[in-house]
Amino acid sequence: MAGRLRRWNPWRAAMEVHDDPSYTVGIGTEPENRQQVIVKLIWIGIWFAYMAAPFEDLLGDHHTLTGDILGGAGLLAFVAGYLALVFRHTSRPLERGRVLTALALLVLLATVLTLTLGGAWLVLFVYTCVATGAVLPTKLSRALIPLVTGVLAGLGALTPGALEYLPQLAIPALLGGFAMIGVRQMALTTRALREARATVAHLAANEERLRLARDLHDLLGHSLSLITLKSELAGRMLPGKPEQAARQVADIERVSRQALVDVREAVSGFRRPTLEAELAGARTALAAAGIAADVSRAAASHPGLAPDEEGALAWALREAVTNVVRHSGARRCEIALTEEGDELCLTVLDDGRGPGGAHGNGLTGLSERLALADGRLETGPGPRRGFRLRAFVPSARSLAPERPTLSG
Repeated sequence: MAGRLRRWNPWRAAMEVHDDPSYTVGIGTEPENRQQVIVKLIWIGIWFAYMAAPFEDLLGDHHTLTGDILGGAGLLAFVAGYLALVFRHTSRPLERGRVLTALALLVLLATVLTLTLGGAWLVLFVYTCVATGAVLPTKLSRALIPLVTGVLAGLGALTPGALEYLPQLAIPALLGGFAMIGVRQMALTTRALREARATVAHLAANEERLRLARDLHDLLGHSLSLITLKSELAGRMLPGKPEQAARQVADIERVSRQALVDVREAVSGFRRPTLEAELAGARTALAAAGIAADVSRAAASHPGLAPDEEGALAWALREAVTNVVRHSGARRCEIALTEEGDELCLTVLDDGRGPGGAHGNGLTGLSERLALADGRLETGPGPRRGFRLRAFVPSARSLAPERPTLSG
């Protein structure tokens, strides 16, 4: 029973953080689920190793029972305040009054605990400097970090036996505080870049809608005007000139058919992805998921590839990369575009869970899409491990010149 039931281990989750993108928490990113909260707490908690001196002072026979109890309560209050500041406010817009009040309380707790319990508690000022750099604007934190370090040095000079290790606390306090200023700036920059990227994507979508609207207007404006004029002319010719009216009706049919073809081509071009765009998107998606991407063998261009075949390969690449990111748990993904006889082959190979894992519901639709372009799909285990997807379409030289396209 014990071998089948495994308790969730947060340390194991932290070590396997790259296996599942849902566990990762980037700088400046708020955790979105319980696993991300625990992982972020673990990384913050690693630095609590420097709290060994206060803990040792509490556990040793240095104070009365009342002193140990009050010291423990003060230490818990300090840690709670520190976590509330660093964990929640590193990348958020700050409420200046609340943050300054919390920092003042940290300084007060550190001062009271040092004066009452001894020099072992001076390390709390190091954490206060770190919190100051993490949550305050740059200009204000640059002034307060040396001030807090000065309080540390003053109390250390007044505390018996603290002078010998005072430099070992003052220097980390300054370095840690100013380092957190850089971390906070990085977090704010990352957040601004993320928002800017979302804005650019939104603007690009709007621009594409405007492009489609302009194309449809240019395509249909003339055709619909001509259809309207010829319809009116045919109406005037009836019933006196039936032969001329029939010619006008034939012209209306020809113009309407051509307009329909133009609209189909415009919409098909709007919906059909390209290999170049999908390769760029694959690099971005894999990098965001923490998966190393090898696309060197996919850089070769194939200008003679027909639009329908290129669109089918682009859809295959999109579906394959989506499955790698969502389902494979891979660390590396290789994308290759090669010619095999009269066919062009797109290969996407990962080193993840292999065919036994989930791979989404899009492979059936992908097979049908490739079949429409006279292509085929092969899936299965990789040469060593993982999952391999191979999509084949006829190469440019194997296509007959009279072969119709799907968009017409």
